[in-house]
Amino acid sequence: MRHLILRPSNNHLKPFMFDNFFDNFFDNGYENDFSPKVDIVENEKSFDFNFAVPGMKKEDLNIEIDKGHLTVSGERKINNTKDNYHSIETGYGKFSRSFQLPENINEEKIDAKHQNGILSISVMKDPKSIVKKTIKIK
Repeated sequence: MRHLILRPSNNHLKPFMFDNFFDNFFDNGYENDFSPKVDIVENEKSFDFNFAVPGMKKEDLNIEIDKGHLTVSGERKINNTKDNYHSIETGYGKFSRSFQLPENINEEKIDAKHQNGILSISVMKDPKSIVKKTIKIK
């Protein structure tokens, strides 16, 4: 079995070689982007959005609907920057996620709840647009 070993370039004359040498070493580790993952499910009566927002409180989240767009935004703040972290792999920071909703929704019937690190939003369909019909085959 052969193994591929990657080696750095031998270009010793590369200008500005050390300009960003210490960037990763002194990176504070908690200024990385955070964008919560979302599962979207369509059922007969609604569209359901489930956002993974572990460690966030409902006060840290905003939900808006405007011109057929559902926008969820917020900020996940690091709890204690005084600790002596060696590495922080979880994401922190501000985020905003927008979704264009179909025309068959009822903007007046949107429910949201936050439980166990999951933000659940149900966008109800307009009952007039829910037409389920069985077609008989001839």
